[in-house]
Amino acid sequence: MQATARNHVGKLTGLLTVVSLALVFGAVLGAIPQRLLPQAPATVLEAIPHANAAISALAIVTILAGIRAVRRGDIRRHRQLMLTTFGLFAAFLTLYLYRVVLRGPTDFTGPAAVETYVYFPVLGIHILLAILAIPLVYYVLLLAASYPVAQLSETNHPRAGKAAATLWLISFTLGIVVYAMLYVIW
Repeated sequence: MQATARNHVGKLTGLLTVVSLALVFGAVLGAIPQRLLPQAPATVLEAIPHANAAISALAIVTILAGIRAVRRGDIRRHRQLMLTTFGLFAAFLTLYLYRVVLRGPTDFTGPAAVETYVYFPVLGIHILLAILAIPLVYYVLLLAASYPVAQLSETNHPRAGKAAATLWLISFTLGIVVYAMLYVIW
């Protein structure tokens, strides 16, 4: 299994990326019918953005701790933290998609000038970095799953992992800024 995955890391990365992005764009564009999902109470749907902000903050902590662990040579801890981060990302994405399918994207209610010159640029960068991070995250996870730890340094895992972590950190941080503009400030 490990050798088979190793021979198809690129294809698996592409497949997982396409499926993930199709789900995100399908939810945001209203292509996923609401009737396919169970309806949660309004209080649950209203709590999702707040839960996702907390998940994002925790993911930032686990990414930074994972970077620190690998720099110290603690590969086992690094692996645990990066898998935890991926689990947090999966939870975030599941909750986000669930809410967007049932409620649609949240409208910005602040001043028009802030929306145009601050909110939309921050949101756009957040989305772009999230889209760029997805294939890198899958790629480094698939490399880590398909190669022995001793051989990972001979792959693109370290270089792609740095890029993935950087994009992930910035995207999660900007996501919290978007959350603050939607739910805290306005």
